[in-house]
Amino acid sequence: MKRREFVKTISVAGAALGLAGRAEGADQGPNAAGAVECGKPSFRDVGWVWEGQGVDPGVPPSIYGLGQGARYFGLSRANFLFHPNDVHALRLFEDYDEVTCDITKWGWEWNEDGRPACKPKSDPVTVRTEGENVARLAKQFENITGVYCDDLLGLMKSFEYGPKAFGEIRSAIRNQNPNLRLWTVVYTHEFEEVDFWTEMRPHIDVVTLWIWKSENIDHMSHYVEQCQRLFPGKPIVMGVYLRDYTQAAPVPVDQVRRQMEGIAGLVEKKTLSGYSILAAVLIDGHRPQADAVRDFIAAQSG
Repeated sequence: MKRREFVKTISVAGAALGLAGRAEGADQGPNAAGAVECGKPSFRDVGWVWEGQGVDPGVPPSIYGLGQGARYFGLSRANFLFHPNDVHALRLFEDYDEVTCDITKWGWEWNEDGRPACKPKSDPVTVRTEGENVARLAKQFENITGVYCDDLLGLMKSFEYGPKAFGEIRSAIRNQNPNLRLWTVVYTHEFEEVDFWTEMRPHIDVVTLWIWKSENIDHMSHYVEQCQRLFPGKPIVMGVYLRDYTQAAPVPVDQVRRQMEGIAGLVEKKTLSGYSILAAVLIDGHRPQADAVRDFIAAQSG
């Protein structure tokens, strides 16, 4: 039995509260793609995992290859970053229900001493070219349902372009493949950039919301309400960090559990459309956190 067939036996098949819905549905309003033919999706169905070998200070290379993080958590949806978007990588995700591909674009450089560094090259030409590349690949790999933009506000500022230029990028992607949804990272500490996000809103299909400091996890419900006001009608997928990058240390396990409990409650209320775990590359060195998330998913999904 293939892994996809196995996953379908333990979770309800279908879109993650409409996230798998094609972009035509997204254009018709927040609930247009929300109907799931096979019934209510399980908690597994709305979970995503960041896949790929990013290099973070203090984090060694992972033993987990592409797709193995999702397998670890019992999920079948992946946000793929840090590597080229090509057939060799995407074949490793063929048994997964959905994949989004980074276009921001994270890639590898080598320092003077020959050591690798993972850095984004996010000028408008690169982002557009990569988006069009993914749009073409999605015609071959039907489980590619979106393109993913990491750290979008910061990178657009760094590479000095604005919402108008980004709208042209999105239009170019949709011209190649109108079915793709555009996902972007939004941090809670970026909410104050109201004018920027108001101009960007028409070009965003799915918001992934991240709480940068783990000490603020208990304010998650309030942050989600703020996000809803800033992006009315947009699906919100909550980011789940295993590592607190402000502390260069794992997120305390009790906070990880509290966040997962809060996410489950907001998914039940349809306030959140899902969650995205960062990341497969952290499982090895953050095993207690990863196990807490994995066990919660299993218990919540039945």
